[in-house]
Amino acid sequence: MPNLHDIERRIGSVTSTKQITRTMEMVAAAKIRRATSRMEQSIPWASALSEALQRTAQSAPEALEALSSRHDEVKRVALVIMTSDRGLAGGFNSTILRYAEGIIRDNKRNGIETDVISCGKKGHGYLQYRGIETVLAFQNLSADPTFDEACEIAHYVYDAYMNGSIDKALLLFNHAKNSAEQRLVKETLLPIPEERLSVLLGLNHHGSHDSVPDEFADKHHVDVEFEPDAETTMRYLLREFLSTEVYFALVDSAAAEQGARRSAMKSATDNANDMVETLTRLFNRERQGAITTEINEIVGGAAALED
Repeated sequence: MPNLHDIERRIGSVTSTKQITRTMEMVAAAKIRRATSRMEQSIPWASALSEALQRTAQSAPEALEALSSRHDEVKRVALVIMTSDRGLAGGFNSTILRYAEGIIRDNKRNGIETDVISCGKKGHGYLQYRGIETVLAFQNLSADPTFDEACEIAHYVYDAYMNGSIDKALLLFNHAKNSAEQRLVKETLLPIPEERLSVLLGLNHHGSHDSVPDEFADKHHVDVEFEPDAETTMRYLLREFLSTEVYFALVDSAAAEQGARRSAMKSATDNANDMVETLTRLFNRERQGAITTEINEIVGGAAALED
């Protein structure tokens, strides 16, 4: 049975830990809002890019077909895995890494090679430990992803797909469904899925895409001259489209990371409160027992003197 000093020291330690977890919870909540704001700030660019692609596709459909048509046989897949740089986020990293390892294992069983692109220290460290080599690796950017990081990933998969080095490209990340819930998402980046062909890129990254209304397109339709040519312009816009898709996924993953960390830290804070309450009751019980013992000893001593 611990003595009163040990219990008091334990209460102080747990209280100090609770203050840390509570602070981390508040910081994570603030970072969620910042990640959401970054997504909203990107919407005007995504909207303008969508319109430019729709206009250019009329003059250069071949470049779009090259990215949307499936290869006859899938022999090599590029897998982009998005994890965090830091821990203390519950099952945020473990869930996605186990799923990614399952994909790599299934591909190997089916004779398909996998080019792994890792985003985040946790993912890179896990893959190295498992002996899985990466073709690209990014670290210290999970909480604040940059468009340059997205461009490097998108340009790699674009060039590899166009020259036939890969036959498919997948994004694997946690989607921030809300501030308290995350959902694992496996999204096909290349070939461009059929449901996105009609709009190319909508304002909503996950499903509800809004195309430009027909009356708007007719009203603003003009003949466009391209320099150097429409196909080169279309290839450039498609690379930017892929970069934007990857960037949205990175920002979404950043928001999901902070949401998972906020939930984990809230749970840790609640557990610390329960532990402090339990330890306080134990401390009071032990102190009461010690006082009772001392009173009994005093009474016993006084009775012995009277005798």
